Amino acid sequence: TEHTPRSERKRRDSFGMFDGYDSCSEDTSSSSSSEESEEEVTSMPASLPIIKNNGQVYTYPDGKAGMATCEMCGMVGVRDAFYSKTKRFCSVSCSRSYSSNSKKASILARLQGKPPTKKAKVLQKQPLVAKLAAYAQYQASQQNQAKLKLGFNWGHYISSNNSVGAPVTCFKHVPMSSCWGDVAEGVRVEVPNTDSNLPTKVYWIAGIVKLAGFKALLRYEGFDNDTSHDFWCNLCVPEVHPVGWCATSGKPLVPPKSIQNKYTNWKAFLVKRLTGAKTLPPDFSTKVQESLQYPFKALMRVEVVDKTHLCRTRVAILETVIGGRLRLVYEESEDGTDDFWCHMYSPLIHPIGWSRSIGHRFKRSDVSKKQEGQIDASPELFMKVKEVDQNGEWFKDGMKLEAIDPLNLSAICVATVRKVLADGYLMIGIDGSEAADGSDWFCYHSTSPSIFPVGFCEINKIELTPPRGYTKLPFKWFDYLREVGSIAAPVKLFNKEVPNHGFRKGMKVEAVDLMEPRLVCVATVTRIVHRLLRIHFDGWEDEYDQWVDCESPDLYPAGWCQLTGYQLQPPAAQTSSRDNPTSVSKQQKKKSQQYKGHKKTSSLQIKEELLDGDEFTFLQGVSDQESNGSGSYYIKQEP
Repeated sequence: TEHTPRSERKRRDSFGMFDGYDSCSEDTSSSSSSEESEEEVTSMPASLPIIKNNGQVYTYPDGKAGMATCEMCGMVGVRDAFYSKTKRFCSVSCSRSYSSNSKKASILARLQGKPPTKKAKVLQKQPLVAKLAAYAQYQASQQNQAKLKLGFNWGHYISSNNSVGAPVTCFKHVPMSSCWGDVAEGVRVEVPNTDSNLPTKVYWIAGIVKLAGFKALLRYEGFDNDTSHDFWCNLCVPEVHPVGWCATSGKPLVPPKSIQNKYTNWKAFLVKRLTGAKTLPPDFSTKVQESLQYPFKALMRVEVVDKTHLCRTRVAILETVIGGRLRLVYEESEDGTDDFWCHMYSPLIHPIGWSRSIGHRFKRSDVSKKQEGQIDASPELFMKVKEVDQNGEWFKDGMKLEAIDPLNLSAICVATVRKVLADGYLMIGIDGSEAADGSDWFCYHSTSPSIFPVGFCEINKIELTPPRGYTKLPFKWFDYLREVGSIAAPVKLFNKEVPNHGFRKGMKVEAVDLMEPRLVCVATVTRIVHRLLRIHFDGWEDEYDQWVDCESPDLYPAGWCQLTGYQLQPPAAQTSSRDNPTSVSKQQKKKSQQYKGHKKTSSLQIKEELLDGDEFTFLQGVSDQESNGSGSYYIKQEP
């Protein structure tokens, strides 16, 4: 009887496993021959291509046409950085010198022992060391770009620091937030088996050991308590599937080679281990893709805060959408570089006509008509604010309060209501730091979690920044109100809602640097005061911390950047100029202000003494509630 070859008798059972997976040879050999290298090449590393130039040999990092030599001074550098379309010169001065002095080429040619010609090119040699240094710098920049392309290693960072990532359910504005409830430790998935030498791509089942945002620490089934092959993976990438996907897709399930001899019947092992276990929903990957669709589209027109004058808005055109974050270019920007980044749910963007409807200042554009394809974004796309009743007791011009300084988000400052607008909006000024023309007044809605009643910082043991130049320290609200002849805004007018947000002290997140809002950085929640979070940017000093609301659209779980394709800025300690010369430093740690407005000097921060007991009465509740509970934390002034 003629036997069928063993390779043709492989079949897959209900788990998609090979019955005879071990028949696939994991030892492959190949023979190759190579020609003898030239004499000069033998002393060079085999992995590096060779450049020959006038008899001298240089190593070339990538072997592509990415380098150039200046025809004037002989400087070697990255071709894209050279001047002019032809990339013949390293600078404007070299180009002009070459074209304006034709004799120089002839002279240099003669010095090099060459007869002058009409097409003589200047090849003034730099020392070999200088050229190699240029190549080394170029190679370092290429390696750095490769690192950025690979992305920050969240898994290693969390494991090495024994950290905890904020769960996806803390972020209502991110993809899959509403579908993440069933994703938990113990859930099984099918993923590529990287512990295999088989010539084809195979899969195996892994269980979630730990969750950190979108990232999960996975362990292949069969390793039990052995952590040697644990690995981190973003659960929303296309390579992760629910159990059963291999069977329906005809993909092979093959045990890792490290444990392939641990069991003789892997099918029975899987039946036992997976009975009663949970896995991802069958449509998980479809939901991921659907959640990455956004209603805002390129060329939509919106009104956005003017970063040069906080008190007004301007028209901007939507240029890019990445993960719900919008790059807006101001309408009058001729070269497209005058831009502003924010999330689509940011309180800083509004539909066209919003400013006029509430009485907000607005800078009219010199652009007479819309460009082709531009449309006004529909009002339904923007985040809605809570309706308020302004008829009864309401905010009045001159009332005092405490507010997060929009130009220094690490500080909560003494502030004043400068103008009451319609629909619950207020123009707020920071005492002692206001521009004479009011150009740095900032618009907050009355329900904004960034404004607080007088005494909020004191009762919650937060440093309050007094007005710049105020000399009667420690600062006391009662004395200050009497001196300036003002009153505190009534406590009942402020937003007291505290959602059960789920954040905990020490959790890791990806956070926007609101002083430079195009950057998303690795960060840590270092303090929680009701719904207020103190965000610390890992690797940077505490002075760059920022106060943000628990529902801020500028906070994201670990893995969000990888999922959406946004670049994540790693901690500063991993981004030195030596290792990463081309990366964007976080303001190079001389932070300019977020909206490029008037730069403020650092205000003196003090710890206040308790307010006089006979003048103020504390409401019942916890004075410094470092949790996500909803205890009372305001004070009221006795009549």
